[in-house]
Parts: sequence; C-alpha cells; structure tokens
Amino acid sequence: GVKSQISSELKQIKQAEKILLPGVGAFDQAMKRINESGFREVLDKKATQEKIPVLGICLGMQLLTNSSEEGELPGLGWINAKATRIPVADGLKVPHMGWNVVKPLNDSKLTAQLPEESRFYFVHTYAVHCESADNAILHSSHGIEFDAAIQNDNIYGAQFHPEKSHKFGMHILKNFASL
Repeated sequence: GVKSQISSELKQIKQAEKILLPGVGAFDQAMKRINESGFREVLDKKATQEKIPVLGICLGMQLLTNSSEEGELPGLGWINAKATRIPVADGLKVPHMGWNVVKPLNDSKLTAQLPEESRFYFVHTYAVHCESADNAILHSSHGIEFDAAIQNDNIYGAQFHPEKSHKFGMHILKNFASL
C-alpha cells in the first residue's frame, strides 16, 4: 500500500525520498553499471549528503560495502564491510537458498518490534561481514556466521529477500516505509 516507483531514470532518483537498491547478478557487473551510468554520484548524494533512507536487498546489500570476493571493483563503501564466498562443506549447499532464522544483534528502526524467531528467505553465495559489530543488526548462519542485515545511519542492507519472506519480510518493508 506504499506509493512507489520502479525507475532507472536519474531524474526520478534525484527526487526520491527513499531508495530500495535491489540486486540480482554479479558484484562487478552491478558496480560497473552504477559507475558508468551516472547513478554513483546521485546515489552518493542521496545517501551520504541528503541522508534519505536507503535499503539494499541481497546483492544490493553487498554493494553497500567496501568490496566483494566475487569481483575486483570497489563497492559503494557506505558500510565498512566485505562480502566473502560461503565456503563449500560436506552436506552444505552453496548457493544458500532457503529459510533461516535470524538473531537480533543491535537495535534498529528497520527491525523494530520484529517477532522472536523471525525467518527470512535467502538466496546468496556471498555473505557480508561488518568490520564493526555496531553495523550488524541481524545475524544468521549457513555453515558460517554472517551479517544478515546491516546499518550505518540511514543506510540499511538485508541479505535476505523481504519480498519473499512472508509476514517477517512485510514487517521489515513496513518499517522501512515508515522511516
């Protein structure tokens, strides 16, 4: 029920009051497109100067960080973190696809009043690890521990897909919409 627009037009993004940064594909391809299209300057201004709420989802969350082992290009660098490949181990499928319970680490408006034992749907091969525990708001595991949701001021990231995560994902999206 929230008014929204899907756009790749710089003019519309310059006027945005909030930004959802989705992510499908590979880290370097996404960063190359952001850098070459003029989006980088606009996104930097909206996130770091105007301080509008930004939510990166899946690869979109990884793009918020400094870098990823998946590629060579630097990320947006808004959250001091890095994405690393989930190691393959006996009985562990990679990419990680499925439902996982998350553990809250730090208070955040994004996760406010999230029910205990909240579960989210994940699809990822790379996992984010924050340099500072202060930036991690939700934690999960798939063979390794990883940061499932992160934050730096007005900038938020969710490794999981809230749009595929039933009532728990709707709760996250509702909280983001109310920022």
